[in-house]
Amino acid sequence: MQYHEFNAVETPAYVFHLDELQQRLRMIRNTLGNDIRLVYAMKANPFLTGEILPFVDALEVCSPGEERICEEIPVPGEKLVLSGVNKERADFSRIAERYRDTPVYTVESPAQMAMLENIAKEKQLTFRVLLRLSSGNQFGMDKETILQLIHDRNAYSSLDVRGLQLYGGTQKRGSQIRWELEMLGDLIERIRRELSFSVRELEYGPGLACSYFQNEPDADDEATLRELREWLTQLPFDGVVTLEMGRFIAAGCGYYATRIAEVKQSDDHIWCIVDGGIHHLNYYGQMMAMKVPHLLTKPAGDPISCAICGSLCTVADVLVREVTLPSPAPQDLLVFCRAGAYSVTEAMGLFLSRDLAAVYFCRSGKLEMIRKHEPTWRMNHGKTFENT
Repeated sequence: MQYHEFNAVETPAYVFHLDELQQRLRMIRNTLGNDIRLVYAMKANPFLTGEILPFVDALEVCSPGEERICEEIPVPGEKLVLSGVNKERADFSRIAERYRDTPVYTVESPAQMAMLENIAKEKQLTFRVLLRLSSGNQFGMDKETILQLIHDRNAYSSLDVRGLQLYGGTQKRGSQIRWELEMLGDLIERIRRELSFSVRELEYGPGLACSYFQNEPDADDEATLRELREWLTQLPFDGVVTLEMGRFIAAGCGYYATRIAEVKQSDDHIWCIVDGGIHHLNYYGQMMAMKVPHLLTKPAGDPISCAICGSLCTVADVLVREVTLPSPAPQDLLVFCRAGAYSVTEAMGLFLSRDLAAVYFCRSGKLEMIRKHEPTWRMNHGKTFENT
């Protein structure tokens, strides 16, 4: 988007450019090919779920709230991968009533395996499940636990163990991805050799890196995807491969627009106070605002070195500690680029009871507000309000 296109936005606000999003999705699909399934991790940006749905094979859903969003869209059960460390029985019993055996269920622990078996048996269903491999954190299970569950698979007569799932983190480069895929290949071979079991499906989250800041090289994303595809073809595996992506899909189509409320000088420092702040905008790897994101600013003015700070009453509310802006003045619009993933839900929105930012879609040059500025003070008050 161009700078002037944001003039009609009521700041602070997120703007998600749907044409840019579709162009990105087409590039990913064309580069990977149709034989690799694509799953969108909707936690990256749930507002985009309905727009992304036609371009992907499924959505990864990690909470009951995300599942409720899918109900509202609505998303068919066969396009759901139900994940997450805390699967509560009541939620998944209700989900089973609605979707029956159409989704894929991931298993994070033997306790989840037993719970899903019991629910499926009660409903007289057979759930398709993927066993999640841990990458050394609280998610998933170690190799030996997975091997034991596959060994005992006949004890889970209502579960169809389809294969494995692995997500090993975000912002990864080639060497770590290559190592993870080689490790998965070794595990698939071990399962076949020791348990006479063929892994039919592999869902892998590569966590491909996105460049957020100035002075960082932009990756050749098409080359990265081609390399990833080549590595996948080298796996000792002829089943269905699914790639799970969130940040890599959504980051580039999002913008955060905020206006300068005040410019002031203290000693030799110039501070630009904006109507937004860190309660709205969060970049992975920001490092105490020492890095400078990609910005759109007014086209002319004397270059002034300053800091961009938000509206919160905390010294932590610094968006950029040092940046050059053209003659910064009140009401100047600042647009932070590459804010399409996580910021809209991951930033500390309730802190200090400021309003949540508005949300806009931009399609074919036309802006549509899909969420107005929402007050948070009611949620932070501790009482229930009616008719206010």
